[in-house]
Amino acid sequence: MSRFKNEITHLQSHIRTLRLGTAALLVVSLVMGGGWWYAPRELIIHVPPDLRSGSTRPWWEVPPETVYAVTVYIWQQLQRWPTNGDEDYDRNIHVLKPYLTPACQTWLRRDYDYRRSLGELRNRVRGIYEIPGRGFGEDPTLRVRTVSDRDWVVTMDAVADEYFASEQVKRALVRYVIRVARADVDSQRNPFGLMLDCGSDTPQRIATPDPAESAPPQPGLFDVPGGGTR
Repeated sequence: MSRFKNEITHLQSHIRTLRLGTAALLVVSLVMGGGWWYAPRELIIHVPPDLRSGSTRPWWEVPPETVYAVTVYIWQQLQRWPTNGDEDYDRNIHVLKPYLTPACQTWLRRDYDYRRSLGELRNRVRGIYEIPGRGFGEDPTLRVRTVSDRDWVVTMDAVADEYFASEQVKRALVRYVIRVARADVDSQRNPFGLMLDCGSDTPQRIATPDPAESAPPQPGLFDVPGGGTR
C-alpha cells in the first residue's frame, strides 16, 4: 500500500513540475511576443550613392554623401517656384515641414514675409541648381563638415535664377551654408531622419565661373526656369 502512495506522490510532484515549466514557457513566450511586437518594422540603412566600390559601415551611421544629397534636394524644393512665388514659397514651407526644424520654419516664414513686403514674390518663377563641377564629388571635405554624429554643416554652391513672366530678372551664383540635424521623429513623413536647421551663415555671392561651367542643365533635367537670392 505504501508503494502505491509513494508512486502517487511522485506523479503529483511531477505534474506540479510540468505545470510550473508550462507557466514559465508561457511567460517567456509573452515576453518574446512583446519584444517582437514593439520591434521596428522598418530599418533605414544609408548607402552611399557611389556604388562603384563596396561600403561597410554601422547601420546607424549617416554618411556625408547622404547628408549632402538630402540637403541639396530639400533646399532645391524650397526654392522651386514654378508659377508664382507668392503662393509657391508659402506652400513649400508647409509641405516640407517634416524636413525642417521649428527654428528653420520660423526663419523661412520671416524670409517669406520680408520678400513679400518688398514685392519679390508676386508672379516670380524661381529655382536653383548646383554649379557644375562644384558638387560633392569634387572635394567632399569642403561640402560636408561633421560637427557630431547628429549634426553637420553643408556647403552648397548653386546658380539661382529668377524670372518675371518671360523675362529673366536675376541670376546669381550663391554659396549656401546650411546646418543639418539628425532627428528620427517622424519616419512616415521623413524617412531620412534628417532635418534642415537653415543657414549657418548668410548666403554669399561667389565668383563667376567659366561660362560653360555655369550653363544651365539640358532641358528635361531642370524643368523649372528660375531662381534668386537675397
